[in-house]
Amino acid sequence: MFRQIMIRTLVLLLAACLLTAGCTRQQKPAPKPAQPQGDEPTISLFINKTGEKKSLKMEEYIQGVVAAEMDTKWPLNALAAQAILARTFTLENINSGRVKQLHGTDASTSVEEFQAYDPSKINDNVKKAVEQTRGEVVTVNNNPIHAWFSACDGGISASAEEGLAYTKDPTPFIKAGAKDGCLAITEPKNKAWEARIPVEQVRAAVKGTTGKDPGAITSASIEKKGPSGRAEQIKVGNASISGPSLRLALGSEKVRSMLLSDLRVEGGQLVMAGKGFGHGVGMCQWGARLMADQGKSPEDIVMFYYQNVDIQKKWK
Repeated sequence: MFRQIMIRTLVLLLAACLLTAGCTRQQKPAPKPAQPQGDEPTISLFINKTGEKKSLKMEEYIQGVVAAEMDTKWPLNALAAQAILARTFTLENINSGRVKQLHGTDASTSVEEFQAYDPSKINDNVKKAVEQTRGEVVTVNNNPIHAWFSACDGGISASAEEGLAYTKDPTPFIKAGAKDGCLAITEPKNKAWEARIPVEQVRAAVKGTTGKDPGAITSASIEKKGPSGRAEQIKVGNASISGPSLRLALGSEKVRSMLLSDLRVEGGQLVMAGKGFGHGVGMCQWGARLMADQGKSPEDIVMFYYQNVDIQKKWK
C-alpha cells in the first residue's frame, strides 16, 4: 500500500512539474504570430508625360515597374527579386510623402522623382514574377527599407555612404562588400568602359554642384576611395567633389560608375575609365540574374545584398 501511494505521489509530482515547466527544463517560447495579412492597397499614380492621375492596384503597378527596370526575358527569380525591391521601394517612398508634396499622388512615372514604369513591356514572365512574390516587402522593425539596386556593381557592392554619398539616415541593412561575380556574365561595356568629357563641361558641372569654381582644369585625382574601391571624393582642378555627385552631374549613362581604373586630364578632356554600371548599393541586377541561373530563390537573392532584415508578406 505504501509503495502504491509513493508511486502515485511521484506520478502526480512529475505531472505537475511538466505542466509548470518548473523542474529540470523550461518549455520553449511559443512562436511569434505571423504578420497579419491585410488587403492589397490601391495607389494613385501621376503620369508625368500627360499630367494624368490614375488609381491602380499595387501589384498591377509593380508589374509596370519590374517591366521597366529589368529585361523581361531574364530568369523568373531575378524578376521576382526585383519585384520584392520595387514593392519595398514604393511603400517606403509613399510613407515619406515625397511625391505627394509634388503632385498630390502616391507615386509618379518619373525616374528622378520615383522609379521607372512602363506597362507596355509587361509580359507573362513579369506577371508570374510579381504574383510569385505577391505582397512581399523587405522590412526592418516592420518598416520598409530603402530598397536600392543598381545594374552592375562591378563584382562588389557598396555602402550607401560610399556609393550614393547618402548619410541622411543610418543604413545598417545594406550589405557592403558583397562579392557576387556579376562581371562573369554582364555586358562587355560593364566590364570596361571609358568616358571623355570636355574640361569646360566638367568645370560647369562642378561649379553647378558645389558652388565652387575649380578654375582651369589641368589635373584630376581621387582623394578618397571607399572600402569597395569606389572613388568617394575627387579633386578636379582646385575643387573637391564627391564621386557620386560628379557622376550624376556629368551623366550617369556616360560615367557608368565610380569603380575607376583611370582618371586624368588629356587633350582638354577629363578621361575616366572603370567597370560596373550604377552606384553599386543594394541589389545588383546582373548579380541577381547570375544567382537566378544558379537556382537561387528571389528571397535568397535579396538576402544576399541586405542584412538583418525581414521579408514580410504585407497583403494576401
